[in-house]
Amino acid sequence: MSVQKNFIFLALGACLAFWGCSKAKQITPTAINSDAVNKDQSKIGTLSVANDNLADLAYSAFNTACFNPNTNLYYSTTNKDGIAAIWTQAIYWDMAMDVYNRTKSQAQLARVNDMYQGGFNQYDGYNWNNTTTWFIYDDMMWWVMALARANQITGNATYLQKAQAGFDRVWAGSYDPVDGGMFWDFNHSGKNSCINFPTVIGAMRLYKITHDNAYLTKAQSIYAWSKANLTNTSTGEVYDNKIGSNPPGGQAYTYNAGTAIGAAYALYTQSHNTAYLDDAKRYADYVQNNLCTDGILPAEGDFNEQGVMKAIFADYMMQLINEGGQSQYLTWIKGNITTGWLNRDRARNLTYRNYAVTCPTGYIQSYEASSLVTFLQLFPKNVCLFPPGVTFYANTMYGGASTKPIPKGNYTLAQLKAYGFVDDWASSASIPDGWVVTMYSDDNFQGTSWQLTSDTPHFPNLTPTANDVVSSVKIQ
Repeated sequence: MSVQKNFIFLALGACLAFWGCSKAKQITPTAINSDAVNKDQSKIGTLSVANDNLADLAYSAFNTACFNPNTNLYYSTTNKDGIAAIWTQAIYWDMAMDVYNRTKSQAQLARVNDMYQGGFNQYDGYNWNNTTTWFIYDDMMWWVMALARANQITGNATYLQKAQAGFDRVWAGSYDPVDGGMFWDFNHSGKNSCINFPTVIGAMRLYKITHDNAYLTKAQSIYAWSKANLTNTSTGEVYDNKIGSNPPGGQAYTYNAGTAIGAAYALYTQSHNTAYLDDAKRYADYVQNNLCTDGILPAEGDFNEQGVMKAIFADYMMQLINEGGQSQYLTWIKGNITTGWLNRDRARNLTYRNYAVTCPTGYIQSYEASSLVTFLQLFPKNVCLFPPGVTFYANTMYGGASTKPIPKGNYTLAQLKAYGFVDDWASSASIPDGWVVTMYSDDNFQGTSWQLTSDTPHFPNLTPTANDVVSSVKIQ
């Protein structure tokens, strides 16, 4: 880290650093030692400050680049030349609520309320019968979900009224009373995951607020239909759509998996039926094991508004971890966050939809810049993201397996192995500000040497190449 490390690299306890890799020489991921972290409660505050500052920085940078304070809505790009798509504004509102839940800041609560007013002004006062403004059912349901959540946070009865009216409008036009499920569009061309699983979440939030069993019944019905018709109950794959009598199909996207996780988890918390929790874990497992490359989530977002998909996934995946106690996913998610942050545009502190490559320094979509910001708001405060020390990575761009953070000192190959280092393996490294790393191609500080003074994402670019040849290291 070469930006803002003054607050990230504090006197922290040991934190996880291992995760999956595709290279021949693999490091077995280690579990997070949450017990060790929690035993020393004096460290929790320090860890919280480090993660909080990083989350604040990412959110502030995103808003500087993409938020319009005059309309309280987001631009579609960092060029600030157009408004972001209607449904993504609801996702950005969710992000604002994530920030409030993390900080409990009154200024952020005001931002939450201001963004409601921004949507009110832009979208005909949430007049769900305006078919020019609201022309797709799933666009409406993303807002219904966010409105219900805003009511839960603020207690504002108007938010609840708007959520209920929106839900009723969608149900009346989208639900298929004959064959079940929800149509995504007014033409009833197909039943997509992007309307069905969000309908379950929206219904469960309204049920939790109102205790009206009609919402619970609808949620149970739509989830049962969706599980049977939009998922592979063996693998956990969540399909994009089902059209007519055809089998389900379409690409597997992270946001559909995310809302499937959220729907299943909401039903689990109400019923305590572990079958729902098992479903949620199955959907998460599919994403981790089948949609990732070297543990990194798919880029998604080369067209339309798909860059926002992982922001949706982040909300429900982190709910499963934080509230559902499924800490087995933390190592994987931490790897995505650290890789994406290390690859940010360091001048603007903007992150990118593809965590495994450097964020472009010019124009990007707000959608592309959103997902890692959401992950940072939700990551546990007692698991440090960037502990002090030098970290080596198996792949370039801070990808693949990683070592534990290595403190200052001189390390032969045998000594490096204690930190998870493998001979002739490293391809990139993150280095604290002011530290100097001298790498050697042979053991015992022999052979070709390279001196590094900052984060180095691509050892093949060093002269001569240092890729997969490092065997000993001096860190000062």
